[in-house]
Amino acid sequence: MSRAVSPAPHTRFDRRLLAPMVLGSILNPINSSIIAVALVPIASAFGAAASETAWLVSALYLATSVGQPLAGRLVDSLGPRRVFLVGTALTGLAGIAGMLAPTLGVLIAARVVLGLGTCAGYPSSMYLIRREAERTGEDNPTGVLTVLAVANQTIAVIGPTLGGILVGVWGWRATFAVNVPLSIACVVLGALFLPRASSARPGTDETGAPSTGSGRSLPWFARFDVLGILSFTATLVALLLFLMDMRLETLWLLLAAIVGGGCFAVRELRAASPFIDVRVFAGNVPLIATYLRAILSALVMYALLYGFTQWLESGYGLSPSGAGLVLLPTFAAAIVVSSTTGRLREIAWKLRIGAILQLAAGILLLFAGGSSPLWYLVGIAILSGVPQGLLGLGNQNALYAQADADKVGASAGLLRTFSYVGAILASAASGAFFGEHADTAGLHELAWLMVSASAALVLLTVFDRSLARVRPRGRPASP
Repeated sequence: MSRAVSPAPHTRFDRRLLAPMVLGSILNPINSSIIAVALVPIASAFGAAASETAWLVSALYLATSVGQPLAGRLVDSLGPRRVFLVGTALTGLAGIAGMLAPTLGVLIAARVVLGLGTCAGYPSSMYLIRREAERTGEDNPTGVLTVLAVANQTIAVIGPTLGGILVGVWGWRATFAVNVPLSIACVVLGALFLPRASSARPGTDETGAPSTGSGRSLPWFARFDVLGILSFTATLVALLLFLMDMRLETLWLLLAAIVGGGCFAVRELRAASPFIDVRVFAGNVPLIATYLRAILSALVMYALLYGFTQWLESGYGLSPSGAGLVLLPTFAAAIVVSSTTGRLREIAWKLRIGAILQLAAGILLLFAGGSSPLWYLVGIAILSGVPQGLLGLGNQNALYAQADADKVGASAGLLRTFSYVGAILASAASGAFFGEHADTAGLHELAWLMVSASAALVLLTVFDRSLARVRPRGRPASP
């Protein structure tokens, strides 16, 4: 039986943690990007419309929106090891289910399980970064944060292109099969190198679980805010159903989402151990602004990833592998930008320039059509990659500086949750604008949404004075 290896007794970041951290954190991005080129083949295989296959995207992000804060709280309470191992194992099982799915409904269910399983990697990584920062005295581990950002963007590069190759050679089911070897590698590396639960913090027992204060652990059902989880899930489901089919007859779903959100907020304020501690927002306006930026930037990024990709196949006539190659420069540019700017301490200018460039890319997409030269579409892809590199890393670094040290796992999970809310909005918009198939008219409607969101992001970054004060102290930690 494998035993955990304790951190090396030196003052630099324990490099043995990097492999499981990076591999675990990329499980979600690879499943986000690889499906983009498989949506059209899946629709053809099951005789489904584009609005129906949009659920393959929305289901994963709905699950991760709920799963990320839950995984973050579990990591903060129990330590990263157990949460990481269970989550990555679940990812492999979901990959097998997707390989064998006989119907679109089963395939959507597999994506839900994938979403839950892939939640463990990112908050576990952020927890370990904070833990190593405290051990080594490195207050600003920008080197390690950059490694995570570049790794995630690299996978986003590989995702559409790899997906196109897999679909062309083995069919769309191979895009689910890829999770099996990745899951095995994560479980092995996690078992070998992730530390066992450290000493409990005040208010917890020896396992990190909440304590009653009398030396006895709370029962298992008291450790989870079941009502909070249910009300949060119901709110997101109602909102998503409305966004997927916005009509006067479905307006009640929007009202249900608003009521559900209100009930959720009231519940979390009263809960002893809330699912999402909404008190963390009180007095922390900069952190709220970071989460809003995450929603807006993710909405634009995923609208391009899913909407633009479907249009390249259905509206422009490219094959899945061809569409993947067109998107390749997007994420390649993001990698170059993250690699070259990752260690720079200034965060405000990254976010502001990224927002402006994102707006420019959306405007260019308004003029794309079936007769557009391929170089024009590739140019849009390249331009879109630059803000992805700037905004993703900028928001991550801002959160690291703004979040409470003892809640960094939950705060990191929330950053992903708000990003997934943006992805859900993008997926719902794609389904609503495209309908039966991805045509140019639907692409232009999606582009207008991207322009509007980007304009709001520009305003949010330019007029946010708190960004000027987000200047990490200390020298960067070496990865």
